[in-house]
Amino acid sequence: MTFNPPSFILASASPRRLDLLARLGVVPSAVDPADCDETPDKAEAPLAYAKRIAAQKAALVAARHPGAVVLAADTVVAAGRRILGKAESAEDVRACLTLLSGRRHRVHSAVTVIDATGTARHRLSTSILAFKPLGPAEIEAYAQGGEGLGKAGGYAVQGYAEAFVRTLMGSHSGVMGLPLFETRALLIAAGLLPR
Repeated sequence: MTFNPPSFILASASPRRLDLLARLGVVPSAVDPADCDETPDKAEAPLAYAKRIAAQKAALVAARHPGAVVLAADTVVAAGRRILGKAESAEDVRACLTLLSGRRHRVHSAVTVIDATGTARHRLSTSILAFKPLGPAEIEAYAQGGEGLGKAGGYAVQGYAEAFVRTLMGSHSGVMGLPLFETRALLIAAGLLPR
């Protein structure tokens, strides 16, 4: 019996998500990032925000690719109810690391897969991380290094910032941007991977 998977579209420009999908043996037919407003709603909780944005991105891209399987994800770093967005400058990185220094925070990674029939399925991974107390020189060196730019919460756990993590409970791949356990289950349900 031959397994013939449908066309698969990744609704993300993230090179990390491509790398993580490759760990599952999956290569997208195309990459088509969703262009949507990612502004949080007033008083929106971080977990609800991650779910909403992942679903919104998937729906936008699925409308452009009928009959394909579409995967979208959104990763949110949260300090309490505060959503820490993508760091756009070294100053943003400094502010995020100063806030996260010596404390626990959560990383919510939501994944939505829309199958070839248009059925949407959703999964969520929540991880809890604790950073060691960071000194001003450590924060400044990391901010100047540029690794945290464009990253939620101002850090990349797959890079040097991993040395700041005292504990991580949950999914390492989820903190990187695509929880593989949840993603694999969704791709199997969508007929992209064999059971």
